[in-house]
Amino acid sequence: MASRRAITGRTALRSGIAASLGLASVVVLSGCGTAPWDESRFNTSTSTATPTSRATPTPTATITPVVNELATGSAKHQLQAGNIALTIDYYSTLSMDEWTAEANKPLTFSLNGVLADDQGQNFYLSRVTLTPAVNGITGSLPAPAPLSDQASVAPGYYIKNPYSYSQTFIIPALDPDATSITVSFTYEILLQTAPGTGDYAKQTASDQLTIAIAQP
Repeated sequence: MASRRAITGRTALRSGIAASLGLASVVVLSGCGTAPWDESRFNTSTSTATPTSRATPTPTATITPVVNELATGSAKHQLQAGNIALTIDYYSTLSMDEWTAEANKPLTFSLNGVLADDQGQNFYLSRVTLTPAVNGITGSLPAPAPLSDQASVAPGYYIKNPYSYSQTFIIPALDPDATSITVSFTYEILLQTAPGTGDYAKQTASDQLTIAIAQP
């Protein structure tokens, strides 16, 4: 009877040791690797960062306004021809909304001058020339021929203040694509070298005026 108890006790001891070893194996497995039921161990895909696309800015169109020096109806310019200071007034009897490409466009101007260190000499306008340049959206366009007025009296038209010279030039029809016209003026002046003498010195002054062409 005692013998059977001893055998039973040894058997129970072996069973306990085996159970302890099995529990230790489970603990070791769970600490050293991924659990068999963890599906993430089968996921071998590699994630890569997606580059951020950067939008290219769209260039903004630049609109250049058309210059119109007669927008207020008239323009006054100051010029210098040697020792002569000139004052020139420009205007048109045609309203600016009627300055279309196909219209005949009157341009009126008047001028007089003052001589610095005046010793009594007189001076005269011997010739004035207007040269037009026509502008469009894409650049220069064909222009009308120059206009001029050559003095019909010698030595020229007397323009010493308070006297003045006035003239109207008619600018003819322009290219239909015209957006503005720039007129260049050349004023040729004869100045007495001394009071009462018939000898003259020539002085020249240049000017420009830009006028917008009304669009239909």
